[in-house]
Amino acid sequence: MDADRSNADASTAPTLNDQWGRPLFLNGPLETSRRSPTTLLVMGLLGLGASFILFQVVVSPILLFAQIGLSEGGLSNLGDPNALLTTYTRELIISNSVGQLFGLAVPALLMARLHTRQVTSYVRFRAVDLRLVLLSIVGVLALQPVVQWLAQINKQLPLPETMRMLEQSQLELIQSVLESGLGVEFNLVMLALVPGICEELLFRGYAQRQFERATGVVGGILLSGILFGLYHLRLSQLLPLALLGIYLAYLTWRTGSLWPAILVHMAHNGIAVLAARYAQQHPSYDLQTLEQASMPWYAVGAGFAIFGGILYVLHPLAHQLRENE
Repeated sequence: MDADRSNADASTAPTLNDQWGRPLFLNGPLETSRRSPTTLLVMGLLGLGASFILFQVVVSPILLFAQIGLSEGGLSNLGDPNALLTTYTRELIISNSVGQLFGLAVPALLMARLHTRQVTSYVRFRAVDLRLVLLSIVGVLALQPVVQWLAQINKQLPLPETMRMLEQSQLELIQSVLESGLGVEFNLVMLALVPGICEELLFRGYAQRQFERATGVVGGILLSGILFGLYHLRLSQLLPLALLGIYLAYLTWRTGSLWPAILVHMAHNGIAVLAARYAQQHPSYDLQTLEQASMPWYAVGAGFAIFGGILYVLHPLAHQLRENE
């Protein structure tokens, strides 16, 4: 898509000051005039909201109903949530994954096209130095005890009963998937690979770019991270999810590439899948036990220290690599 930029674009279209690569020419239909920061912010929020509705309310339910309607027994079990979880686990997770693809990833690319013909550059879908990727992944591994500690703090906050019921249903769905016998490879693809790509294209690819244009780098990173935490509709996990989202947003901005965020997201979700697999094989554990396990202070302190060391190395290295390009 980047190759489609014409000479006329270079002379007439406004440009976006991107610190990596060539200038971004804002030659899409939404960029016919200069946009105010408020308008850019609203565009980003509307993009997130529309994608969420498309994913959760349109694509995933329609695909789920289609799969169930074609199966033996048809739609007779739709009135029983427990039967739905146990009988149509595979259909539920497939509809969720396809919904992410067509409700999150594809709309993110289409919305970026409304701003520029350089779609891949706009969402920062570009190559990155392997050293930055490795440092990013070590960073999220170091964050694991910190994430667990924040989750314990988060659970102490009062929540409406309706939210607790919603979270319980989400947890039951995940547990049904992990215990369904579909295989750890299937679970890693559906729960780690697909969300890692689709959610990052939307949040760090499109939305963060809009938020940075509207509020600056710091505002873009914070907004992208916090809204990422809220997007999952698990208020008892808001603090750890927001921390993860902020880290992913920082990586995207600092490295100039979406790949570190995608791979870190996949690694984080993959760790959760493998931990749940371990719990399944050991009857003394379950998913809720793992989520509620207390984290010793020294593990949290070590996590902070290692994570800080990673940032100490990654931050200047990314700048050095950019200067050498």
